[in-house]
Amino acid sequence: MIRTRPDRPVIKEDTAMSYRIRVLPAVVLFIGAALWMITPGTVRSQVSDQPDTPFKLATFEATGTIRIGMAVQSGQTDQASQADQTDQAGQERLMDLHEANAYVTRQLGLPVVSVPKEMRALIEQYDAVANRMYTIANYMGAENRLSNPDLPFVFDPMNVSFKAPIKYPYNLLAAAANYRAHADEMEESAIGGAGFTAVEVDVDAEEPYFFAKSPRSTIIDPGEPYYVPKDVNIDWEVELAIIIGRPALDLTLENAHDYVFGYSIVFDVSRRGGSGLKPINRMFPGPNWFNGKSSDRAAPFGPYIVPKEFIQHDDLEIKTWVNGVIKQDSNTSYMIYDVAHMIRYLTSVQTLYPGDVIATGTPDGVGRAQNPPEYLQPGDVVEMEIEGIGRLVTPMEAKP
Repeated sequence: MIRTRPDRPVIKEDTAMSYRIRVLPAVVLFIGAALWMITPGTVRSQVSDQPDTPFKLATFEATGTIRIGMAVQSGQTDQASQADQTDQAGQERLMDLHEANAYVTRQLGLPVVSVPKEMRALIEQYDAVANRMYTIANYMGAENRLSNPDLPFVFDPMNVSFKAPIKYPYNLLAAAANYRAHADEMEESAIGGAGFTAVEVDVDAEEPYFFAKSPRSTIIDPGEPYYVPKDVNIDWEVELAIIIGRPALDLTLENAHDYVFGYSIVFDVSRRGGSGLKPINRMFPGPNWFNGKSSDRAAPFGPYIVPKEFIQHDDLEIKTWVNGVIKQDSNTSYMIYDVAHMIRYLTSVQTLYPGDVIATGTPDGVGRAQNPPEYLQPGDVVEMEIEGIGRLVTPMEAKP
């Protein structure tokens, strides 16, 4: 005889147990879904890869290593801690771009994207890596993350050694007399020109005047000294620098800006004669541009490059101080030839390459135009600032 198992008596708790058995899997599923929603993939979807957070780029040395840096303002959104962190928020911090990319890739679960470690290579590949760089800036610039002392790739700009952003561009070209007031103060007719005033220039019918400076011989780092030769008149000229982003030839006014990567600062150190210089031979009545513009170390450059999407280049305050006294105080809106006209002209003559630098001329207030003329001496300190870009400092020392 087969014994059958009697039915288990139904008790009141069974109803509750049955309910829990049915509901608990749903609860677990809900919690799992919630956890999934805050995984790196979802954080990634919440961090924009668009140019929402402005940044600047630099080449700098820290802890004995040359690095490519991204400078971002440290922000915060944690209102509860705002009172405690007021001093930290809003300060500029400089990240090692390569290490920041690796960190953000891990934090957000992003696919691996290689970011170049050299500025000219970065400019050449910018179209391919720009969205990743925007993501880095957007993520690191939020929530006061840049104030985290445990991030070894974040530096205080005051504690690093800035280098010229690009060492070295293929071309360093410079515009002469491209601000009306400066053209007038220099009295072109007195130094070999035809005597035309700047207001008579027709930018569509006449070409701008350019000269070249040797990049390898003239470019020096921010903070490096310029060596003042004995008995030579050394003058200051602050200039907005265009950084070319793509190979460019035969451009038009309409597409010239498409080939710009960004903007920086160049100090066009100028030699204005003096008893230490001989006159040029009499076959050439004009000024000696090579002697005047291409002396060793005559192009301090930097400290930052600002990508064009983060700056309005045609309306920037541009200034020079010598020993703390302001000498030049103008605006880039006063240029005679604008950026598009200059690029159109230059690319009608030669191909420009990524990383090439175009100095766009200096405003009025140079030393020669002071009354009486003033020239730089060993011990002087020249500071040049362009709004939104930064400040370039160059000390003067006696030539060894």
